[in-house]
Amino acid sequence: MERRSTVAALVAALIAAAVTFGVVALWPPRAPRTTTTVRATPSVVTSVRTLARLESAQMHVERVIDLRDRQQALFGLVSAQDAILLVAAADVTAGVDLAQLRDDDVHADAARGTATIVLPPARVLSTELDERHTWVYARQTDVLAQRHEDLETRARQEAQRTLEQAALEAGLLARARTGAQHTVESLVRSLGYAHVTVTSRAE
Repeated sequence: MERRSTVAALVAALIAAAVTFGVVALWPPRAPRTTTTVRATPSVVTSVRTLARLESAQMHVERVIDLRDRQQALFGLVSAQDAILLVAAADVTAGVDLAQLRDDDVHADAARGTATIVLPPARVLSTELDERHTWVYARQTDVLAQRHEDLETRARQEAQRTLEQAALEAGLLARARTGAQHTVESLVRSLGYAHVTVTSRAE
């Protein structure tokens, strides 16, 4: 009888120890494990074009975009606004599209070592926001104003438009035209032509 009591006591102790270990192992609760999965979607090529662009000038332009959406609340008795202040920077690149060269734009005489080339007009080739230096400085929505989630997108579009215009006003196309002429002239001279004249078509 005593032996059975000892065995029962031992079993009870083991059960108690197991329960205690289980409680300690489960406390404090562990944070759930999370796994982030990015599912690749197929890419669709909508158009393919042959490019022959000569990039000859680039400007880095910065400005602050203050965009405010003014609203009327409480039957027009109260004015409210949804506003954003965006610090924006962009790289505006200009040059010439050599694919627009016409047959009569190039005259070369290998015997005399002369060449005359008329380049297409310089134009803006790309305007890209510099994401490293473009950021939201302030975002404020009044209590009675409706918050527009696309306000930052609109501010970025305005930044791209105005930064490109600022680069044009700063003489980007003139620099691109001069740079393209010098580049093409150097290239043609390297081909053995001693007398090279490179100009650009008018807009």
